[in-house]
Amino acid sequence: MAAVSPNRFDESLCQTGNDPTFTEAGAWKPVRDGWRPLHGSFHDLGYSVEWHDFQTERELDVSGSFHPGSVEICLNVAGHGAVRAGGREIELVPLTAGFYGQAQPRLRGIRQRGERHQFITVEFSREFVARHLLPDAPGIHPCLRSLLKPRQSASVSEASRLTSEQQELVRALRNPPANPAARHVWSQAKALEVAATVFYPPPVQGEMFCERVKRLNRERVQRVIAVLKESLAEPPTLEEIGQRVGCSQFHLSRIFSEQMGCGIFQHLRTLRLEKAAELICRGEMKITDVALEVGYSSPSHFTTAFREAFGCCPGLYPLRVRAQQPKERTPHD
Repeated sequence: MAAVSPNRFDESLCQTGNDPTFTEAGAWKPVRDGWRPLHGSFHDLGYSVEWHDFQTERELDVSGSFHPGSVEICLNVAGHGAVRAGGREIELVPLTAGFYGQAQPRLRGIRQRGERHQFITVEFSREFVARHLLPDAPGIHPCLRSLLKPRQSASVSEASRLTSEQQELVRALRNPPANPAARHVWSQAKALEVAATVFYPPPVQGEMFCERVKRLNRERVQRVIAVLKESLAEPPTLEEIGQRVGCSQFHLSRIFSEQMGCGIFQHLRTLRLEKAAELICRGEMKITDVALEVGYSSPSHFTTAFREAFGCCPGLYPLRVRAQQPKERTPHD
């Protein structure tokens, strides 16, 4: 992803200081129901949990969503985004996690256009973090320690892979199993559990060999997917992909199939059709041009593959998508 350029953001959206009148609703207005508060209250309780699920045709500036004096965790399930503080940037690709703190210089954030974005944010006030965590305790993330200093500056952590534990937390936060009467207790405990998994990273030196191998394999698979997305129309050979990822093509094929449940070029077909569906919905290209853009030289083969994947021909797909979207409520609903 390209670095976040300062001139792509509206400085007036970013505020500093502990302003109880601040609201992030305006930042999410372009995606309407794609932003949904789930638990807590940043101003009243010191934390808030929100779910985001949207697709936007234009790059979305989310700089105005960061509360003054906040530390926010993002559990990123789908879509690409970035948050920048000064010269540092965290790039959030699918199935990654990270955090960032609002101060000076102000945070700047974007979400890429034309993608399905799904992510949980857990936003804490610095007072809440200082009250519930031990900033000077060993093992705490150094980025968080610096954010809790008296004269802190805005900062971002590095991105890490979304663990199975964190993915389960995403599911639980979206569909709480707790009794509604105890929901406030449950939600705060879960917010702190998310904080524990992100603010206290596991020591790399103590990582077991088998866990290290699993982590490296996951990272290799994600790099393969990134390579395929960069060159849908003319993908590199399996040998070339192996060279770019750093392992033999035979080992790469095996670990990819184990983790994704399909071969590399089967997944390429899925990526091509997903990109084609996105381009068709934009309505800026003819169907034949879309087919060529994603690597199909034969329009008939493209139509057959698209129908198998989405259950309708390419030309009818936008109508089907619009029919499946929830109708906008009227004031009388």
